[in-house]
Amino acid sequence: MSYGQQGGPQSQWDPWKPHSQQPWNSGADETPDWAALAEASETRNKRRRLLFIGGGALATVAIGAAVAVAVVSANDGNPAANKPNSGVPGSSGLPTQTTAPSFASTSAPPPLNPKDFISSKSKDTAPLSAERLFPGTQLTVGSDTVYKKGATDDTKNCSAATKGGLPKILSDNKCTSFMRVSYMKDDVAVTVGVAVFDSAAQATKVKGKVNTDTDLVRTLPGKGIKDFCTSAFCLVTANSYGRYAYFTLTGFTTGKDMTDKDTEALQVGETLEDFTFRQIRRRGEIQASAAAGE
Repeated sequence: MSYGQQGGPQSQWDPWKPHSQQPWNSGADETPDWAALAEASETRNKRRRLLFIGGGALATVAIGAAVAVAVVSANDGNPAANKPNSGVPGSSGLPTQTTAPSFASTSAPPPLNPKDFISSKSKDTAPLSAERLFPGTQLTVGSDTVYKKGATDDTKNCSAATKGGLPKILSDNKCTSFMRVSYMKDDVAVTVGVAVFDSAAQATKVKGKVNTDTDLVRTLPGKGIKDFCTSAFCLVTANSYGRYAYFTLTGFTTGKDMTDKDTEALQVGETLEDFTFRQIRRRGEIQASAAAGE
């Protein structure tokens, strides 16, 4: 909006300049536009309020920080400043606790390790025999695969149940007993031998010394299973778990040599080896469960 006469030089009213600097011209028609002045004044006031509000916020933060520093400094230098004032009751008026609260433990003890119970003679105290370790008259795997169980044997003379270099290995590591059992499926027979020691370290050492080409368990015929592996090539395995070293000897009852191509026969031996491991492990699980329930 302009102020002045039509056709003459027009002086612009600046609402932000002081009153003394405004371009007032003499003349009856040079009356200022009061509506414009009011609008400019309101705009200026809003701007000031914004500035005041923003500045106030900064000032509040600054004052708060200064007060906090002053309080900390004052408390550091004056221990008495930390004491309650007279309007707050002293500690003598408050309930006190002389001892720390105690709560019953709710965490369950860690489960017992079954392997611990079959790793040493002192913990592995359940009755033991070939018939206990390999119970029943047959082994059924899956829904229809049946392995007929033959004879079982227990002896304290570990050398009598083995041959090749295995008798000496067992004797050197103080084998205390030897169990045997035989199974048969079709024309494939397996004799499993389990040597018992006082510690897991002895069984592990035996496993490391066995040569499966020459150190063998003797076959155990009987109860429908005739002797096998007397002259033919057979599959031999050796392993250990806990204080037990266990061995398998797998071959054909027909006297046929075992080869790598006889996958079904090899599977029979692997199944019986795995079954032996699981039976030894189960022995540990039963004893661990019984000890946990005491």
